[in-house]
Amino acid sequence: MESKKHNNTATMKDVANAAGVSTATVSRTLMNPEKVSLQTRQKVEQAVLDVGYYPHNLARSYKRNESKTILAIVPDISDPFFSDVICGIEEVAAHEGYFVLIGDCKHQQKQENAFINLIITKQIDGMVLLGSNLPFDVSTEEQKNLPPIVMANEFAPELKLPTVHIDNLTAAFNATHYLLKQGHKRIACIAGPEEMPHSQYRLEGYKKAMLRTGEGLKESYIVRGDFSHESGAEALKTLLSLPEPPTAVFCHTDIMAFGAMWQAKKMVLKIPDDISFVGFDNLEQAKYTLPALTTINHPRREIGRHAMLLLLEQLHGNSVTAGSRLLDSDLIVRESTKAPKC
Repeated sequence: MESKKHNNTATMKDVANAAGVSTATVSRTLMNPEKVSLQTRQKVEQAVLDVGYYPHNLARSYKRNESKTILAIVPDISDPFFSDVICGIEEVAAHEGYFVLIGDCKHQQKQENAFINLIITKQIDGMVLLGSNLPFDVSTEEQKNLPPIVMANEFAPELKLPTVHIDNLTAAFNATHYLLKQGHKRIACIAGPEEMPHSQYRLEGYKKAMLRTGEGLKESYIVRGDFSHESGAEALKTLLSLPEPPTAVFCHTDIMAFGAMWQAKKMVLKIPDDISFVGFDNLEQAKYTLPALTTINHPRREIGRHAMLLLLEQLHGNSVTAGSRLLDSDLIVRESTKAPKC
């Protein structure tokens, strides 16, 4: 059966009617769950989910009912980028005596209640969001009904949350500018999905660098992938079929760069003699490709550590302002790039 969406009009009386108990019992269950029976607590908690009731004092009760557990919401746990960020979160959390639960959005987009239930039943003290595409509402209006939240990696200014990330636009500009300095003029970009904020920033950085050359921007040199190896390979096939194929390619992730390099070798191209590649993230595998991949160093573990430290500040009752905490990123030059033949 399809679950009901929560709303701001549900009242405690609605919960009481749905659970078949009094409003006093609902209040006691939410504020002092240890004072009611397990059966009653389960009935009330289910009713809260069913009617979409979000008591404003729910967040205030967290200090008295600490679970010592954090929920990390991840866009795709199979992506090695996110596993490194989680390692940073875990490092700080373990030191402070917290456990970390991982929610994989890729496989739980339709399981809104699974996450909401953790909040309602106070099984988590706070959340770290590693992406902005979430299975439940964390709008500024809804945040007052949620435990403390910090964003890591993705920057979504409309959410007005404390955020730890890098300057994706500048990093992408620097990667593209490096290729321009080597003498490349036909530089393509294998971009990420259009709806991803950091893909937008990285594409903007590429465009700004290319426009500074005064030669204009070729839209045909911009091909989108989905951060997978396969999409990187397919994107390169498209680019190499152009009348004037690129001599260099800037990829929005190392994963897509790996796929594109594999495709180049399959088409008997020599890297970097025939075509140069620059990636983004500096995954561990980047230094083991043949040739080793030039890429933007993305401080993944540090992003996780700083995000968890920010969350702990809130959990300890300290005021934390919203907005960006930028970490440094730089270009790691390896063997996948060189000046073009002509």
